[in-house]
Amino acid sequence: MSDAASNQSLFGVSGMALELRSQRMGLLTSNIANAATPGYKARDIDFGAALKARIAGASSDQATSAAIQYRVPVMPSLDGNTVDMSAEQVAFSQNAVGYSSTLSFLSDKISQITRSLKGE
Repeated sequence: MSDAASNQSLFGVSGMALELRSQRMGLLTSNIANAATPGYKARDIDFGAALKARIAGASSDQATSAAIQYRVPVMPSLDGNTVDMSAEQVAFSQNAVGYSSTLSFLSDKISQITRSLKGE
């Protein structure tokens, strides 16, 4: 059994979700960092679609690539940049909360497995 397959059976959907949330965090961070870059097109990951693809057997990179979408700006800027800082900050915050709660769940599961192995 490969490491990816054993991790999937051990951590299930939570492990996949954590990985996707991490990738989404990087994309949102990139959007925020490029807020002043002329012509930069903000992107985001459709988390639900990416998670469904992962559950269906796609690799993390395949699932993420297929679920990346360009943001449609509410108010386009004159320089062609589509980053809306308030929308990016909200998406970043929501993703950070999801990441933190998923990580907490996995930490509890690992702790429970460790206690079981020790016979506690």
